[in-house]
Amino acid sequence: MELNGKKKLHALSLAEKIQVLEMLDESKMSQSEVARRFQVSQPQISRICKNKEKLLADWCSGTANRERKRKRESKYSSIDEALLCWFHIARSKMRDITGPMLLQKAKELADIMGQEFVPSIGWLVRWKRRNNVCFGQRHSARAVHALEPLCDKGPAPAPLGLPQLLKDFAPENIFSCGEVALLYKAMPGRERDGRERLCVALCVNGSGTEKRKPLVVGRQLAPRCFFGVNTEALPVLYRSSTDGRLTPELFSEWLMDFDREMGRQCRSVALVLNAERRCPDLEPANIRLLFLPPRPHHHHDGPSPCLLHPDIVRDFKSRYKRRLLGKVSSISSETDSSPTSIAAAITVLDALHMVAAAWDKVQPSLVEQCFGKAGCSQGKGSLGLPSHAPPRGMSQEEFRRFVDMEIELACPTALPPTGAYKEEEEEEEGEDLFGSLPTKADALKALGILRRWFECNGSTEGVFRQFYSCEEEVERLCCQ
Repeated sequence: MELNGKKKLHALSLAEKIQVLEMLDESKMSQSEVARRFQVSQPQISRICKNKEKLLADWCSGTANRERKRKRESKYSSIDEALLCWFHIARSKMRDITGPMLLQKAKELADIMGQEFVPSIGWLVRWKRRNNVCFGQRHSARAVHALEPLCDKGPAPAPLGLPQLLKDFAPENIFSCGEVALLYKAMPGRERDGRERLCVALCVNGSGTEKRKPLVVGRQLAPRCFFGVNTEALPVLYRSSTDGRLTPELFSEWLMDFDREMGRQCRSVALVLNAERRCPDLEPANIRLLFLPPRPHHHHDGPSPCLLHPDIVRDFKSRYKRRLLGKVSSISSETDSSPTSIAAAITVLDALHMVAAAWDKVQPSLVEQCFGKAGCSQGKGSLGLPSHAPPRGMSQEEFRRFVDMEIELACPTALPPTGAYKEEEEEEEGEDLFGSLPTKADALKALGILRRWFECNGSTEGVFRQFYSCEEEVERLCCQ
């Protein structure tokens, strides 16, 4: 109930404002219609359109808080900008940056500018939040290590191997990260019909007990299927880039979030990365970065050393594509639609949930033995790797080719700059579900409604995991 007859104000976050701009650009809806969908006034939508360029710049910068609802400018904006400039210069010169040092420098800059300003701890906290700044001392123990010399000038000492570099870390504190190209809606035998791809970054520790939330990168800035969804509560992170690849900026954002979390847990960890990810500006305080050298093109025998073992990737993709086939099969059994048309209607949001479900099902025992096999930890590397039985109606070879279609089609993690595809909105059917027993189609529709409710109300990751098990059981029963 509203008090004093005043209308409750509803401010939109930066992510929602981007969705407004996408909706106005891609559809024929008027500002008033969009305002009603977002439950705000039409003048607010008009102001969003007026500030379009600034909003897009904030979104693409990667430093803005995407759930921020209002951007409050600092009273001392000139000092803000000068201190941020000094901070980046100091970091580039490998200096240790501390809070007291920033407060002192802010005071010095204020005096130079002739402003009466006394920085406080509260001001510094807000300054860091506004500029997405995270700093810590640059300990030599966090220095980046290469596993082989970077040049061949003169005799070089024998490089240290992974076991020597990782000997001070327990398996649960050794992480490996890799990227996976995923044709997320392609069906067997119809690979050319489903060219929409996502880049999925996966990260896990050596004991398999800590799988980081997958980072999924697509082309679309704010897919239409995200309307009304609390994206920060999803079990995956979604970001976008023009070519759909994991750019250095997106990777830096992910790495610094990872570093802050390890700092809050008072942990020191190692992260094994591809040499292509080497960036001189990255210097996390709680993560030691280990870069693997590029492998010779002729060297394909034997496991790749620790950079997200191929068997982990294959297990993840097998589980994703089995889930995709199960979803398509369960819907086609209750409708007149063809499997191809059903798969074509799979949205990015559907794919994000299937990615999370597949990654959650990868067993810690598999991860542990893969790390041991690659020499990254003391895990048992001699055990047999799991073999997934093919889905009904497919041979083992057909399923293997379906799982590895991205490799056979030479799909890169970078997507070609083609036009963004449009997703069709699902039409709500106004059926009366009372008076008769629910059908399989009703159960499948109810699952979609329930998941949508979870998404829009910020449910926890634990709730989504339980929902995935329920969804899998309903789809199994529908196929009987």
